[in-house]
Amino acid sequence: MEINYNLTEEDYLNFNLFHMKNSKSVMNSLKMQRFLTPIFFILISYLFSQLGDTPFLFAFIPFLIISIIWIVFYPRFFYKTVIRNVKKMIREGRNGGLIGKHRMIITEDGITETTSTDETKVNWSGIQAFKEDNDYFYLYNSSVSAYILPKRELKNADEVKDYLKKYSIA
Repeated sequence: MEINYNLTEEDYLNFNLFHMKNSKSVMNSLKMQRFLTPIFFILISYLFSQLGDTPFLFAFIPFLIISIIWIVFYPRFFYKTVIRNVKKMIREGRNGGLIGKHRMIITEDGITETTSTDETKVNWSGIQAFKEDNDYFYLYNSSVSAYILPKRELKNADEVKDYLKKYSIA
């Protein structure tokens, strides 16, 4: 099976978001940052009330409001920061093989992907996981990288999915 497709910067950004939202270590880090910071804020309010002549509630209420805002909006801030950093990294150097035209040949033995700058071959044993979302198929070749197949570029996404699942580790 041969698939010709075009990967955009947006496709690569979507992969990074998908990966982060499905990574246990990233999600644990997000939870820690999201909930430990408000605890720190509340401890600061207690210190203010103890060090000054301020009643605890007077110091506590502003920090409680900040904590609630933090808990609600921090995930959005976190993901936007990651996207901004990934965009910077993409634009830092030459990425001809990452963004642009790709040709993937899928056989019983594995995958061969050709771009404007290189050609990679991987046996099915080198594919660690097959994942998908509404818009993409991801063939993970390591714990942090994957071949990205945009469904919009496929004539028959269900047929491709069946073919990929037949050989890859599902």
